[in-house]
Parts: sequence; C-alpha cells; structure tokens
Amino acid sequence: MLDATFDWLRDVDAVFSTYRDDSEISRLGRGELVLEDANPDVRWVLARCEELRDETGGYFDARAGGSLDPSGLVKGWAVERAASLLEEAGVRNVAVSAGGDMCLRGRALPEPGWRVGIQHPIERDRVAAVIEANDLAVATSGAYTRGDHVLDPHSGRPPAGVLSVTVTGPDLAVADAYATAAFAMGEAGPAWTARLPRGYGAMTALADGRLLSTAGFPAV
Repeated sequence: MLDATFDWLRDVDAVFSTYRDDSEISRLGRGELVLEDANPDVRWVLARCEELRDETGGYFDARAGGSLDPSGLVKGWAVERAASLLEEAGVRNVAVSAGGDMCLRGRALPEPGWRVGIQHPIERDRVAAVIEANDLAVATSGAYTRGDHVLDPHSGRPPAGVLSVTVTGPDLAVADAYATAAFAMGEAGPAWTARLPRGYGAMTALADGRLLSTAGFPAV
C-alpha cells in the first residue's frame, strides 16, 4: 500500500521534475520531445494548465519566466492521487502533505475532524490560522520557503505586497493553481479570490500584516 503510493510519487517526479534533465517536462522544454509522444499524464496536465491559465486571466501560467514548469498544478494533482491510492487500498482516514499542499480524507480519529495549522509567513513559530475540516484540499503559495519562485507572468517580476495565499476546496490540483495565481496577482489577489467558484475559499497574508479571508475559508 505505502510502497505503491511512494512509487507513484517517484514516478511523478521522474516525469515532471524541472530539476531533472531527463524528465519529460525538461525534454519538452528543450524541444527534445514533442507533446504527441509524451506521457498521457503530461498531455493531460498541460491541457489543464491551459484551461486554468484562461480561467485566471493568465496569472497561472506554466511558462511564466520563460521555461516550462507546471509544478503549480502537478504537486496538488500528485498529492490528491496519492491520497486516492491509499483510499483504494482500504485506508479511510488519511492526510497526505507535500510542500504546502495537503489532502485530507476522512477524519483524524478519535477527533471529529482534522485540524491544520497554516504557517505564519513571517513568524515561523506561529500559525496564521487553523482550519478544521474533513475531506478537504489545502494549498498554500508563498515566497517564504523557496524564495521568489512565483512570478507575475504579465510583468515577469515577483508579486509585491503579499506574503502567502492559502486556498481550500474539493480538488487539490485546482486549489494549488488558484493559490499560485492569487499569489502572482499580489495585492489584487484578495479581490479575485472573493469570486472563487463555490466550494473554494482563500486566506491572503499581506505584507502589511493583514490577513484577508473569503467567506468560504474554513478557519476556526
């Protein structure tokens, strides 16, 4: 069960890692592989990235910065699939987490639900908010862990005025893409997240210390 789940995550890394010269994503970016010959998962991910690029007004862009990098969708998609593999093996209560993305299934027995702390973007020993929920996806995008790796695709520069964006909802891949897009928008992100589709909520930590949450964000 666990071996199959870790095998899946290793396979995803082998295909999608931008740090591996031999990954299909790296080869596509260099023009050494044509999309028609790529893994079906690669074709699906890139097609979904294009849909989300249109939905976010271009702020979620797998080619921001001039290189092919669909990590803003792949990480959430991979974690969600890992949780599904565990469920298919009979696990009913599980939390799978990777790099700011978390997929919650079932509940944290004996508690009635999962409690997830969202790390404060400046004070590393504090949480900015606590979420209590069952069967929920949680994705956070920010610059405080990996530096300025998210760029505004329209300007080519890191966003200003925002420290992090957390998005919750039913689909982790989509939540991950929404969080990336809202963070790339900078100070305009909160107004955009206020119009997220039903079932999704967001919390934005601004550089001036304010925390702005939408009505659908499940903080306690």
